[in-house]
Amino acid sequence: MSHSSLVAVEFKGDVAWVTIDNPPVNATSIGVRQGLADAVAAVRGARAAVLRCAGKTFIAGGDMTEFDSAPVEPHLPDVVQLIEDSEVPFIACMHGNVLGGGFEVAMACAWRIAAPGTGFGLPEVKVGLIPGAGGTQRLPRLIGMEAAIDMACTGKVLTAEAIQQLGGVDLVAEDLEAAVESFVADLPERPVPVSQRPVPEFAPDLIETSGEALKKRAKGQQEPLEVLTALSWATEPFTAAQPKERALHLALRDSAESRALRYAFFAERVVSKPSLIKDIDAREIRRLAVVGGGLMGAGIATAALSSGLSVTLIERDTEAASAARDRVEGLLKGAVKRGKMNESELQNGLSRFHAVDSYAEAADAQLAIEAVFEDMTVKQQVFAELAQNMDANTILATNTSYLDPVEIFAGIENQARCIGLHFFSPAHVMKLLEIVHTPHTAPEVVATGFALGKRLRKVSVLSGICDGFIGNRMLSAYRREADYLLADGALPYQIDQAMRDFGMPMGPYELQDLTGLQIAWANRKRNATTRDPNERYVPIADQLCEMERFGQRAGKGWYRYEKGDRTPIRDPEVEALIEDYSAEQSITRRVFSAEAISSRMLAVLANEGRLIIEEGVAENAEAVDMVQVHGYGFPRWRGGPMNYQNEIGDKVSRAMMDIVDAESPGSWRVARGDC
Repeated sequence: MSHSSLVAVEFKGDVAWVTIDNPPVNATSIGVRQGLADAVAAVRGARAAVLRCAGKTFIAGGDMTEFDSAPVEPHLPDVVQLIEDSEVPFIACMHGNVLGGGFEVAMACAWRIAAPGTGFGLPEVKVGLIPGAGGTQRLPRLIGMEAAIDMACTGKVLTAEAIQQLGGVDLVAEDLEAAVESFVADLPERPVPVSQRPVPEFAPDLIETSGEALKKRAKGQQEPLEVLTALSWATEPFTAAQPKERALHLALRDSAESRALRYAFFAERVVSKPSLIKDIDAREIRRLAVVGGGLMGAGIATAALSSGLSVTLIERDTEAASAARDRVEGLLKGAVKRGKMNESELQNGLSRFHAVDSYAEAADAQLAIEAVFEDMTVKQQVFAELAQNMDANTILATNTSYLDPVEIFAGIENQARCIGLHFFSPAHVMKLLEIVHTPHTAPEVVATGFALGKRLRKVSVLSGICDGFIGNRMLSAYRREADYLLADGALPYQIDQAMRDFGMPMGPYELQDLTGLQIAWANRKRNATTRDPNERYVPIADQLCEMERFGQRAGKGWYRYEKGDRTPIRDPEVEALIEDYSAEQSITRRVFSAEAISSRMLAVLANEGRLIIEEGVAENAEAVDMVQVHGYGFPRWRGGPMNYQNEIGDKVSRAMMDIVDAESPGSWRVARGDC
């Protein structure tokens, strides 16, 4: 008997089987909520009711498309309560993922049975919310306060096996249906409903110490602390605390942070399907060639091996190839230590890896990526060798950060197979992959780049060609405004602190010291002859490089560093250099507040993003924002620079850019069009 097009009830003897079928993830949409409410009534008279889901997963969350509108009955908390109060006990039969509202529904069931590896979590914090259907009230009662804080405040997903150890799952079984039938045949006494159980004892200072740790980790985001507050209410009677949880959940739906996080969630899906590859099939890639075994090449190889691909890494000689193999093996062993793979997976990965000193040994690769020094001649030589040793249809990819791929691939046969795949360092960790298409790149090759990125678990973003593509072009503008602020009165630590206060993981000068000043220096020298003579140029970074202050690895850059310690220390020598430059240029240094600094820096980022979209380098604002979030640490809870400027008001952002433009006449091209 069907009680909804999305929820069906079927009786097998005296057991009712309730099946949700709402692809792709069985979200708790209006139809599902109504169907579940109807099902509670429909199963009356049964000895037990089994709640399961069709498809690849149990309920994996709510329907976020509903979050921008007023809630519609039946509300999820009411449906969850109906299940818990049902005279017929429910058994949650779970596979895939049990997330958000799905976990809340499962906790309302009398018993929980799961397939091995099933994921459990309350990830609402990742979209700027707290659970709203009793999740923060039932979870501490089910698995204890400490484990509940660890899960709900971070959005962590635990396996069925881990949840079972905590007491949250009654049984883990390979054959779910058989396990449920066996369980129902000898049904144990119905347990006390989770909402009526006391929270197990926990350390008196747990909430306080957890709050301090969360505040440090959140970098300004408030929702982890809001979740913690809601969890602390679990010590109160459920009937008093659950309505408070629901009220806070609804209030947060309209918060700037939640809007930004929901925007980022959907933006990731938008950028994964650019119009250029609509209805285009990708090639299957099983074997990669990577040229260059330094940090970047080793990182790319590690990411590929971790994803089940075979990799042949090409180096200039046997000694370099051996060093590259050791580097990749070290990265894979590091993954084992961090629990990202087991020993068997490590050995399997190494069996698919070969480090060689001959291009001919990689002839069977279906895609080749160069990861060599950022030098046009060197890269051209690499592709000449690859083209000579590989099939004319093998995809050739450059990992360049700044150089023009058209020039890199000049003279290569079959230009349609050539593409840019710009990984970010360390490539086995960073999620962003800029996929750069040339005027000649075939859509099929672009689609293959996106398919590879997905397999490597990257967020791939399509970019056209310009100096620095999307990310590094914006970074150059960002750094340039920082240098103008230095010359006009700020110091490196003040600019860095202002951007950290905004939510960035580090400021621009800390970041330069981390990555090394020499790469950007080489790029500035490359562009010196084409730089607009009217553009204001601050050479302080060049002076530091001339002094061999290249950053952390050199022990000094914008800051100085103690041996073995990466903590930046203000350096009077650098600050004197900055002040001397201002005096030489007859600049009267002035004081900038943290807000004035961050407002200028963010206005520049948004302006450069608008220009990139206007020029067609990026397809939309989502592309710009996801590059910034996943490649440069822009706080996800602010959505990205384009979303942030919309949040504060486009007029406000543009007005600040006009101030920046006026402060350095002739140095900026101000975007005037809409994005």
